[in-house]
Amino acid sequence: MSNEILKLKPEGIWKEFNGILGVPRPSKKEAKMVAYLEKWAKDHKVKYVKEECGNIIMTVPATKGMEDRQTVILQAHMDMVCEKNNDKKHDFEKDPIEPVIKGDWLHANGTTLGADDGIGVAAALAVIADPKVEHGPLECIFTVDEETGLTGAMKLDPKDFTGRTLLNLDSEDEGEIFIGCAGGMDTIIKVWYELEPAPEEATAYRITVSGLKGGHSGDDINKNLANANKLLTRILWQATTWFDLQLYDFQGGNLRNAIAREATAVAFIPNDCVKDFEHYVKDMEKHFKQEYQVTEPGLKVTVEVAEVQPDVVIDEMSQFNLLNGLYACPHGVIAMSQTIPNFVETSTNLASCKKKEGYFFIQTSQRSSIESSKQDIANMVEAVWSLADADVEHTDGYPGWAPNPNSAILDVAVNCYKKRFKKEPKVRAIHAGLECGLIGDKIPGMDMISFGPTLRGVHSPDERCEIPTVQMFWDFMCDILKNAPKAEAKKSAAKKTPAKKATAEKKAPAKKTKK
Repeated sequence: MSNEILKLKPEGIWKEFNGILGVPRPSKKEAKMVAYLEKWAKDHKVKYVKEECGNIIMTVPATKGMEDRQTVILQAHMDMVCEKNNDKKHDFEKDPIEPVIKGDWLHANGTTLGADDGIGVAAALAVIADPKVEHGPLECIFTVDEETGLTGAMKLDPKDFTGRTLLNLDSEDEGEIFIGCAGGMDTIIKVWYELEPAPEEATAYRITVSGLKGGHSGDDINKNLANANKLLTRILWQATTWFDLQLYDFQGGNLRNAIAREATAVAFIPNDCVKDFEHYVKDMEKHFKQEYQVTEPGLKVTVEVAEVQPDVVIDEMSQFNLLNGLYACPHGVIAMSQTIPNFVETSTNLASCKKKEGYFFIQTSQRSSIESSKQDIANMVEAVWSLADADVEHTDGYPGWAPNPNSAILDVAVNCYKKRFKKEPKVRAIHAGLECGLIGDKIPGMDMISFGPTLRGVHSPDERCEIPTVQMFWDFMCDILKNAPKAEAKKSAAKKTPAKKATAEKKAPAKKTKK
């Protein structure tokens, strides 16, 4: 199918994306992608810097006649979310992504596609490689580990680039320009357990919730999608009382920034209750299907005798703490914005629950465009799990990106979009986290916007890219680069006498202190 991709328009982006599909690039394991970008830069005779954390920054001179423009940064992240269907055999550290074209959409075969944000990386590379694209001085920043820790943005060294106008190529809705994003943090929980002998006269069953859409815990949190961890917990919590269920294992969800699509548990049921238990689980499936009849048509709950019958279960008190904690732990939208219509302000995601040796490891993530609200919902999650006698800790998190409606590059982008497509773009903030928040926090005054083609189902094997919107994305980006503001301020500063420079330097600390 790779040859089919090369026939798509615009050829430049799809050629670069096709190459990226063959490079393994899981978060925190981007070494092969870093090497790929280094070789790409050398092959195209492009100057670059490799930062200690793995970020790659390519510097590109202006095209003829565009030397008077401001330096523009094209920014994208090189890592991808690695999710696959249970029946798909795929090693994300070795195997290439297998693309599949279905009508106007590009999918992957049973895995995430990695258009988030491989399509952004491809777009930046295509700009560099295409001599027909008019642009001023460019700096292309490709960061590592955006998906699991924003490590690349956190460790980005401002000394390695000079631009103060940034185009983030990591958005997922063509026709929308983003000028702000939520901040976020994670709350990590450990529920300790001890093992006891498995009950006699009982049978171990495997209960599985599957077929859910999953999706991005920021973009998709308000779409009434089911969370597999929450559904499975509902089954187990009630069954503990009704059938004297005793739990051996619980495994649900995978990634901190994805809504859990699948979850499975192994639990013992007394032999004289097994038939009633099987009927109960199927009844719960009917309830779930009714509750999510529109948003989760593929929802499925299965119950079957476990292939391997364990000889131990977790102790009763630990089971009580785990199931009550999972049931009570908030998930979903907590508050909508009071100032932006239909905009999620605060949310939390019960992302995953994994059984480890001696404890269950539970990941949750909180997002909000208001810092105090972000901390409040994280505290709420901590309070729930404290009642369940669990160990709780919070990550440092990352800042939000405050909208700047007076942005110069936003004016350019809006005018370019209206001229090109004869309609108004939507200008809004996004509930998902973007690296712009960290970059803007690191470099005050950075003028930024974010945009991209239309992606759907990101962070899940349903991830897909709408092919026609990639052409629109490309044309829009090229128009912005062609019309980027002139670097008049920098020119006048360069002509200052040494005495004036000294005066300007003396004023700088005062401005910094004032901020």
